[in-house]
Amino acid sequence: MLLEVAGLHAHYGKSHILHGVDLAVPEGGIVSLLGRNGSGRSTTLKTMMGIVPASAGRVCLAERELTGLRPYSIARQGLGYVPEERLVFPNLSVEENLLMGVQPGQGGSERWTLEDMFRYFPRLEERRAMKAGTLSGGEQQMLTICRSLLGNPRVLLIDEPTEGLAPKIVEVVMEVILDIQRRGVAVVLVEQKLTIALKVAQRVFVMGHGEIVFRGTPEELRERPEIRRDWLEVS
Repeated sequence: MLLEVAGLHAHYGKSHILHGVDLAVPEGGIVSLLGRNGSGRSTTLKTMMGIVPASAGRVCLAERELTGLRPYSIARQGLGYVPEERLVFPNLSVEENLLMGVQPGQGGSERWTLEDMFRYFPRLEERRAMKAGTLSGGEQQMLTICRSLLGNPRVLLIDEPTEGLAPKIVEVVMEVILDIQRRGVAVVLVEQKLTIALKVAQRVFVMGHGEIVFRGTPEELRERPEIRRDWLEVS
């Protein structure tokens, strides 16, 4: 396994949010992290990335422990992160935002270029001189994904990439995620839309109350209606 998370605990102040999360991501694979809002999915990504400190447990990338490192050090080791909040630098141009993310690849991973990003999202090339703060929400999502890719990660953590996007943009984002995998980058995808998550992932992990309550293939999850009812569906 390229990325391994074992016994991960995290707190927000006195609130215990993650309770011993275990998951593993194979080289070049896509796994989906599912669950209702508040189940701990986003906190898991932030803890893996060092944004939220782990209070116990381990995060290892290619057998190198990342636990306790600063987020910028974790990024340099090959873990990328696309936050749900679409954190662009609003007063910098699109091109300047992209250049902020550039760094050499780790472990022989393929190098991504600005040209690759503009091929994925021609709208960004059309707007390369515009300030990022003037972009639409969908364009800012494109920009955030591309900036993270330019860091040449071995694993990319993506939090709710299709939230609030038009259906045509959702299709583009999903094709980009699949192409990222085809080019050898593993993906951990937090996605609220179950049909999308099951379509792109080889394995799924369902969270509830800060724990993994189910792990298996998309087909196995489809055969477990009680898991979907108890942990995913909103009544």
